[in-house]
Parts: sequence; C-alpha cells; structure tokens
Amino acid sequence: MARNERGIALFLVLWVLALLTVIVGEFCHAMRTEVNITRNFKEETEARYFALAGINRAVLELVRNDRITPKEENTEEVVETAPRWRVNAELPPVPYGTGQFTVVLGNEIGKINLNLADEALLKILLNGFDLPEEDVAVIVDSIQDWRDEDNAHRLNGAEDDYYKSLPEPYESRDGDFESVEELLLVRGVTREIFFGGLRDRVTVFREDDKKSQLKKIRKKQTAQSININAAPREVLLALPQMTEDLVSLVMEYRKTKDFTTSSELAEILGPEVYAAVAPYLTFAWSPFYTIRSTGRAGAGEAQSAIEAIVQLDRRSKTGYRILSWKED
Repeated sequence: MARNERGIALFLVLWVLALLTVIVGEFCHAMRTEVNITRNFKEETEARYFALAGINRAVLELVRNDRITPKEENTEEVVETAPRWRVNAELPPVPYGTGQFTVVLGNEIGKINLNLADEALLKILLNGFDLPEEDVAVIVDSIQDWRDEDNAHRLNGAEDDYYKSLPEPYESRDGDFESVEELLLVRGVTREIFFGGLRDRVTVFREDDKKSQLKKIRKKQTAQSININAAPREVLLALPQMTEDLVSLVMEYRKTKDFTTSSELAEILGPEVYAAVAPYLTFAWSPFYTIRSTGRAGAGEAQSAIEAIVQLDRRSKTGYRILSWKED
C-alpha cells in the first residue's frame, strides 16, 4: 500500500510539473508577444514623427528657397547655408534621432490641372490607357460638363439628368474640381483607370490671385502649361511623340539639374518632338508643392509615410499653408 501511495504521489508531482511547465511557457510566449507589440508600436510611433520631421524640414527648405531672390542666390553665404531641395531630385536619407527620413518633392504644375486643361490637353491626359475613341470622348466631354456652370451636356458628356438616373444618384459639381478623387464621380472614369495611373497625372490646385505669376503666364497661353522639370514620368509619356527612351533621357538630365532654356530641352528631344510638345510646356513653377516624407525607425523595418500638399504664401506669417494631408 505504501509503495502504491508513493507511486501515485510521484505521478501527481509529475503532472503538476508538466502543468507548471505549460503555464510558464505560455506566460513567456505571452510576454514575448507583448514586448514585440510594444516595441513595434514604439517604432511605428517614432517612424511617424520622423516622417513628420521630414515634412517640416521640407517646408522649411521650400519657404527659405521661396524667399531667396536671384541676387541673394549668388552670394557665398547662401550657397553654403541654403542648398536647394530640388523637385523630382533624388534626395539622400536624412539621419534624425535613432532613425531617418526620406523626402520626395513634387510641384503641382508638373501635372495636368483638371480645372484648367482644355479639350486637347484632356485627350493627352488619357494617352497610354488603350481606351477606345468613344470612351475617350465620353471622359473628356464629361470632365468639361462636370466643371462648367450650365446644365447642358456636350455630345458625349453628362449632366444632372445622367447622374440622377444612377442607382445611387447625385448631381454634377457645375464648378471646379475640389479633389482628384472627385474624378471617380465623372461618367466614364472607372476605378481601373483612376487607380491605374490617372490620379498620378492630375491636380486641382491653382491660384486665385489675379496678380500671381501663374495667372500672368496663363494669360499668354491658351492651354494650361506643364513644367518640364516637375512632370512625373506618366505625364511625360502622355505628351505627343514622347517615347520611353526620350522620357528616360529627360529624367536622367533632371537628376543633376533643371531645364532652364528651350534649347537645352530641344537638344535632347530633337526638333520634331520638341515642336510637338513645346505648346504644352513651361519652365515656370507654381506655389503648390507635394511633399512625401517616409520615416524609418530602428533597423528600418518600421516605417511611416506622410504626404502633404502645401502652398507657399508670402503674405502668411508662416510663409505657407497646408492644403492636403494624408498618412500612410
């Protein structure tokens, strides 16, 4: 009987030890999971603030560059202390605290403005989507109907009578586009077209000040102009007679400096292609800049991105205004 009792006691002790082992193992696993979650949250939070630091640094550079006059630009002090952050240039990562941020600058005049583009430029906007001519005509006419103030639609366009007949009815804007995403409401613009590259080619921002440099430029030209130094690859490819090789040459040139004269651009494109694209191009800048900042924390696995559109405004105390803000 004593031997049997000792055997049962040993068996119970082993079971208790096995149970404790499982409990301790589960506790350790839970603790490791909590530690990882906490570390990830900490690094993601840090990455967001690193990205925010990149936005603030980019705004500082843009405001400083905007306030530098050409006369000041030639001084030795400005060259040493105020290097320009160029649009569409490959900017190196900037160390910040225990991480870093990377900034990409864009200028909205490098895109096609939905509120200013004429019919010819709207057709160019749709180059490369392999759409039938009928679909292109529908989208071009519908964009113009969406932004005009009357309720009479063009031959292939759409107004309230069409939009109110949809399963989820709504009315036409009959005014300027207020956001790029508004294109998804326009007849003929599908999600495949929009997210397939159309949204990266367009903008809606423009100055209302009649005395602005941008307005003076547009008075001299019948269509909206696109800055050759700010245009993304998708917009360059959409221009008449532009090929992948020519676009690559333009992008390669812009890595080190901006185009400043027509002769520089004509030398790369050739006289025939230059003549085809020249009516749509300009070297002027707009005060609307896109800033995309990516912050990285730790070993670089945790990252966060912020994209902001800012307008430089010398009349403002800060020198700028934030018009759009998107995170991740």
